[in-house]
Amino acid sequence: MATSENEKKMKILCLHGFRTSGSFLQRQISKWDPSIFSQFDLDFPDGVFPAQGKSEIEGIFPPPYFEWFQFDKDFTEYTNLEECISYLCEYITTRGPFDGFLGFSQGATLSALLLGYQAQGKVLKDHPPFKLFVSVSGSKFRDPSICDVAYKDTIKVKSVHFIGAKDWLKEPSEYLATAFDSPLIIRHPQGHTVPRLDEAATEQLRAWATEILSCNNKILNGENHELENGETKVDDEEKKPEEVSNKIDTTQVQQDGIGIELKREVEVVKA
Repeated sequence: MATSENEKKMKILCLHGFRTSGSFLQRQISKWDPSIFSQFDLDFPDGVFPAQGKSEIEGIFPPPYFEWFQFDKDFTEYTNLEECISYLCEYITTRGPFDGFLGFSQGATLSALLLGYQAQGKVLKDHPPFKLFVSVSGSKFRDPSICDVAYKDTIKVKSVHFIGAKDWLKEPSEYLATAFDSPLIIRHPQGHTVPRLDEAATEQLRAWATEILSCNNKILNGENHELENGETKVDDEEKKPEEVSNKIDTTQVQQDGIGIELKREVEVVKA
């Protein structure tokens, strides 16, 4: 789908994983068919803070490495999170507006938090509602004071969630998906990584992105499609994303997975 002169590219803020970098995330998603996001403007900033420990990609991808915030082993206490949120809100305001987020692991978790906070009027009140979210190995925060705000209501943003069968954050990723309205779930057999996509997954992601572009272009052209809390209305005949097929024991998810000792943030896959 070509972008005409009257159709502005949708802009996506891409947030990398723990102790990596924006350029590394850019390399990670280069595994995907480049035509899928060719009509989007992708921005890959580095995290706020230099890595305060060893990076799992040392020797594989050159430094420097960054982290968005720090946390304890149970992922219940966070350091510099408010500073990170302030930094990103300023970045979004000055470099945007942005239409949505793409994030891996810590970057996906942070993206979902900002989406929930905006929906509740906590941040970015003057920024247009976000429309889309691509989550790879994301999870929810566990602090009740955050959860009671960010995930209070269903987040009405078009979202796609990549969930790996061998990912140590598989169950937390499932749980994050339940916070969104009609999420598209794309499963893969790999672990905690941005996965290579087979033909079926590639077509699922392409159809999802194409639908979003189509709806956005209709809005820009003044057709009868509007945004409500970041959710784009679509015609009845347009295909909607699938919902999570299996019910999830959210209590067990909160107890397991994200609370285990910090494991590798990035799994290296063959180039």
